[in-house]
Amino acid sequence: MDLGLKDKVALVLGAGGGLGGAIAGALAAEGARIGLADINADALAAATKRIDTVTMATGIQWDLRDLGAIPGNVATVEKQLGPVDILVNLTGGPPPTPVSGQDFATWSNHFESMVLSVIGVTDAVLPGMRERNWGRIITSTSSGVIAPIADLGLSNALRSSLVGWSKTLAREVGPNGITSNIVVPGRIATARITQLDEAKAVREGRSLDDVAAESVAAIPVGRYGDPAEYADVVTFLASPKAAYVTGTIIRVDGGLIASV
Repeated sequence: MDLGLKDKVALVLGAGGGLGGAIAGALAAEGARIGLADINADALAAATKRIDTVTMATGIQWDLRDLGAIPGNVATVEKQLGPVDILVNLTGGPPPTPVSGQDFATWSNHFESMVLSVIGVTDAVLPGMRERNWGRIITSTSSGVIAPIADLGLSNALRSSLVGWSKTLAREVGPNGITSNIVVPGRIATARITQLDEAKAVREGRSLDDVAAESVAAIPVGRYGDPAEYADVVTFLASPKAAYVTGTIIRVDGGLIASV
């Protein structure tokens, strides 16, 4: 199926990671030009090299905690590829912690990198989208925004704030042909999930295999998801075919989240 993304410009944050890299690859396969952003220079270079064999691509090393760098980084991407039509907001997650007893500096640092950065980058690309009457804002969060996850207190709280922001934004920009959606990953097989499983194994004095097996047993489809499966959903939401999907939360979780 041709999703109508040829020559659209997509900016993918966190593009050096498992989910971000898969999303960049799926959008590139549809003919979009891809701006890749990541703090990890080596991962970014590898991802950009892969994408550059498929479509026009540019990589920019980007520390999302540096809010002052947003205008310049967005301008760099747009100078090389053109105005951003699709923004995929994907940030790194905080370490496992309880929600209580965290100092203010910890809250503030992660709020800047996980929330204010997303809002800032989105605000930087929205004027152009409004001018062209077309745009896609897709924000990847966590299943913790629906069913809070034990020992991921910071993530549960901070990512949940993006849900209210995205829903409000959808109503503001809908008349301009712009959609805003949240995508929620379940247990997708990435380095982040491996790290969380390892942390749980250490915390509970269990083997990694036992922890992973327990997680898989809670997933109706009986396995962890493939990053490509997550990327396919994001790519559909980025397309003209998803023009009537906005202000919602899309679960890509293999049925893991028990709530309706």
